[in-house]
Amino acid sequence: MTDYEDITYEIADHAAIITINRPERYNAFRARTVEEMIKAFRSAWSDPQVRGVILTGAGDRAFCSGGDVKQRAETGDYGPSESGMFEIGNLHKTIRDIPKPVIAAVNGVAVGGGHVLHVLCDLSIASETARFGQSGPKVGSFDAGFGSAYLARIVGEKRAREIWYLCRQYDAQTAERWGLVNAVVAPERLLDEAKAWIAEIAEKSPTAIRMLKQSFNADTDHQAGLSNMAMTALDLFTSSPEGAEGAAAFAEKRAPEFDSYVAWH
Repeated sequence: MTDYEDITYEIADHAAIITINRPERYNAFRARTVEEMIKAFRSAWSDPQVRGVILTGAGDRAFCSGGDVKQRAETGDYGPSESGMFEIGNLHKTIRDIPKPVIAAVNGVAVGGGHVLHVLCDLSIASETARFGQSGPKVGSFDAGFGSAYLARIVGEKRAREIWYLCRQYDAQTAERWGLVNAVVAPERLLDEAKAWIAEIAEKSPTAIRMLKQSFNADTDHQAGLSNMAMTALDLFTSSPEGAEGAAAFAEKRAPEFDSYVAWH
């Protein structure tokens, strides 16, 4: 897949820039989008010129709003892909495994699965207009793997539970205060700032950077097991009546009816 439909891929000096290019869907990803991102990350991995990757979204409204819930409501899945699979777990693994730092340049809304993507990146730089949060429990979805356990490592248990249980959105300044992002800059400076950080990284020993990334990851690699189980559970849940109700309510722009699914055991 050399011609990308859902993303753009470019090289600027030592930075590979992967841009989710679905602004009409707030850069929500479908199966094809995920597959294209994996291919782009692998291209950056194998390119000796690339010393770091910038992940961002097209336009100024959204970094990524997560999985395409409208697609899910329409077809019951996230659409076709070359592999025949929805490889979001593989994308998470690729972001962690690529031996080069990945910087999220958060240019707008980062919610749901889009929030998980920025959390998994090594570093996050936010536009002053960026907003962060979770939406899973509102639309019949969840991430009981990296999206929750690793998030708690970053912001602490209480904040992580607040983010998931309440599904509020938080501004860039709050995200910086909580340690969720590394820096906040003016919107027009976002990409240049991310490129400048990659340029600084490019001055350092690539082997040392690779070993450091692998060392940081080693401390949380056990969460990959949780992530695998969570993805299996999510597949089952999204096909249930409760999961389908969340997606349908989102597509129909109404409040979901979850009361009948309350069961305490």
